[in-house]
Amino acid sequence: MNDQSKTSGLTLAETSVGTTQGYMPGFGNDFETEALPGALPQGMNSPQKCNYGLYGEQLSGTAFTANPPERTWCYRIRPSVKHSHRYEKIDLPYWKSAPNVDPDVISLGQYRWDPVPHSSQGTTWLTGMRTITTAGDVNTQVGMASHVYLVTDSMVDSYFFSADSELLVVPQEGRLRFATELGIIDLEPQEIAIIPRGLVYRVEVLEGPCRGFVCENYGQKFELPGRGPIGANCMANPRDFKAPVAAFEDREVPSEVTVKWCGQFHVTEIGQSPLDVVAWHGNYAPYKYDLRTYCPVGSILFDHPDPSIFTVLTAPSGQPGTANIDFVLFRERWMVMEDTFRPPWYHKNIMSELMGNIYGQYDAKPQGFVPGGISLHNMMLPHGPDKAAFEKASNSNLGPEKLESTMSFMFETRFPQHLTDFAANEAPLQDDYIDCWTSLEKKFDGTPGKK
Repeated sequence: MNDQSKTSGLTLAETSVGTTQGYMPGFGNDFETEALPGALPQGMNSPQKCNYGLYGEQLSGTAFTANPPERTWCYRIRPSVKHSHRYEKIDLPYWKSAPNVDPDVISLGQYRWDPVPHSSQGTTWLTGMRTITTAGDVNTQVGMASHVYLVTDSMVDSYFFSADSELLVVPQEGRLRFATELGIIDLEPQEIAIIPRGLVYRVEVLEGPCRGFVCENYGQKFELPGRGPIGANCMANPRDFKAPVAAFEDREVPSEVTVKWCGQFHVTEIGQSPLDVVAWHGNYAPYKYDLRTYCPVGSILFDHPDPSIFTVLTAPSGQPGTANIDFVLFRERWMVMEDTFRPPWYHKNIMSELMGNIYGQYDAKPQGFVPGGISLHNMMLPHGPDKAAFEKASNSNLGPEKLESTMSFMFETRFPQHLTDFAANEAPLQDDYIDCWTSLEKKFDGTPGKK
């Protein structure tokens, strides 16, 4: 260790061990980052003249008076008004927004789909989005939509932002790059990304074809759930969320920007890349998170806790205890409960549950729910283990058991989720899914004390 690494009696680290190259750790942190030295003003937000001839501009994700406000100051080559021109409406027929209630589609039921196959034609992030369900109302900024994305081709001189929503992206196969105004996020299966409302980005294929799931959140931003009596540790820890460092493009080339606004899509033509933020500071930024760092918490004596114990992120609804959206993760974990039916029990509740399988086998449905598959159990509709899962869990030797090679998730909302025409008529719906409970038998015996 050299003498320069010691000052005032303190020993300073020579390297930033534990950080990730290209990313800054922490959920909701107030970050600052610059791609050129001195590009970020110090001690103020809006100097009379910014270094390098940059323009100062604020991106706000909440009302100005929200507590705390979520905003980021950007120092960019051109102000955003130069990345916006006259708009022309376009149609992306497979990307739907709520309300989208098709009178010919029945959403009342228990549904399951095989993985949605890739199209025979190349698809980008925009043309490959397939909406499965919608809930709430995009115009009043409540509710959500769930999608499957199918991406084979990179966006070239093409960019996108949603004024309607933030996007929670859950890859299932392939690797994507999100080149955003605030930096670069590379994403692979077993990771997720959160892309804020209003942020401009381009999606590139690093390794394809790519398939995954998207939760489009119309409401309040995702945040970490309260841990209550769990305390400060476990579940998703803030340090494991990574925001990108500043990165910019200075390219003058004909480009197009597509905007999603109130459920409609519009495109504008510009003469340069809009990804020109040289430096930024603030707390409104994209993130990535490695699901393998999620530390599950569960029962260590008896009974199976509510699935809310596995919440990674939650989007509040304004009604205490009831989420606009919960993102819930079912990953590898030990099961040790005594005298307990260990899979999720039979239930119906106020929340509508859309599940996706990232990889492996889900314990409550050992058959039929395959990686890339989806299931939907709408509000107040009963569901639970099939007969095989019930019989196995009811009769197995209850020693400590580790659930391995499994990772599934749930987009859960307080609103009913309405199927799209694509989900009902084009996606590979398993028509016989409801039959998985048909063989459950009456086991009732009125003999006192008999199990």
